Amino acid sequence: MIPVAMSEIYPQSEGGSGAKGSLIRRFIPVSLRTQIRQLVAPLTFPRAVKTMQGVIERIRPDLIHAMRIPFEGMIAAMSMRGSEKGRGNAVKAPLLVSVWGNDFTLHAKSSTRMANYTRQVLNVCNALHTDCVRDLNLARKLGFAVMKPSMVLPGGGGVKLDIFHPPQDEFDDERYLPIDEQQRVTIINPRGFRAYVRNDTFFNAIPLVVYRHPLVRFLCPNMAGEAQAERWIAKLGIGEHVELLPPQSRQQMADLFRQSQISLSITTHDGTPNTLLEAMACGCFPIAGDIESLHEWITPEVNGLLVDPGDPKALAEAMLSIISRPDLRRQARERNIQLIEERGEYGKTMRAAENFYTSMVKA
Repeated sequence: MIPVAMSEIYPQSEGGSGAKGSLIRRFIPVSLRTQIRQLVAPLTFPRAVKTMQGVIERIRPDLIHAMRIPFEGMIAAMSMRGSEKGRGNAVKAPLLVSVWGNDFTLHAKSSTRMANYTRQVLNVCNALHTDCVRDLNLARKLGFAVMKPSMVLPGGGGVKLDIFHPPQDEFDDERYLPIDEQQRVTIINPRGFRAYVRNDTFFNAIPLVVYRHPLVRFLCPNMAGEAQAERWIAKLGIGEHVELLPPQSRQQMADLFRQSQISLSITTHDGTPNTLLEAMACGCFPIAGDIESLHEWITPEVNGLLVDPGDPKALAEAMLSIISRPDLRRQARERNIQLIEERGEYGKTMRAAENFYTSMVKA
């Protein structure tokens, strides 16, 4: 099996990196960036499809795997459909498509055109990988045939427990001791800026928490250079409590999770976020937006809390509640580590994915 980077076929990104990416983040709000991609990307499809068909004919793959529906899956489906209508010696490799947590609930609902492209992908593909049961059910409602093969596994191959694990100190350091108002509290928001992440809720909740816990610190990876974050910090007067950090390596993210008592994932669209599972594996208490897919991992008041993603007061109350409940944090730690070992560990996930690949190639 020969992997081909999608950037070779379709050089799009979430906003880019370096100087150009920084300028985009500073002057174009994240919601507008998403809308622009949804409008402009289909204009690039004809060229991308032609390129992909050339790659397919050149390497003649046993299997084609598109890692998400917009826009790689759309290009792959159009390429396969075009090949079927072309020469008799067209490659007949099966198409496996993975689904991100916002492919159906955000992108497919953004316009009639995006909905039609999504349905085309589900009609053409031979098999589907989702990271939550909710998305498999949505895929079937949108036309993915029940008899087609499918698998539900965490994205990104699952969690590497040699990297994402609790601190090795005896009794797991001081994170599970009672915390009074004069002790340091560290809370991490690893979700960065995306159209479906409610950072307005997050930032507006901070002053309510700081009022009760003046030494609280909020770590924000992937937010350095975000103009909107800087404006909120200035407006709310919370600069001494918030650290806007650049993108982090996996090891750096694991270290940040191990420093933190609480991890936040306040979104309106999601499947199973990798950062949620990684935080859970490191012993962080998860507080997330109350959306259907996250109920597959979090049982409120047992191993996490789910809140209205549009309510800053509810989020602040949840953070304050968990700060004062070390027993629940410790209980959640034990349950979450067990969950990740059972359902999200990298080795198990990759073996299941490999078996699925093999079954498709042999079919």
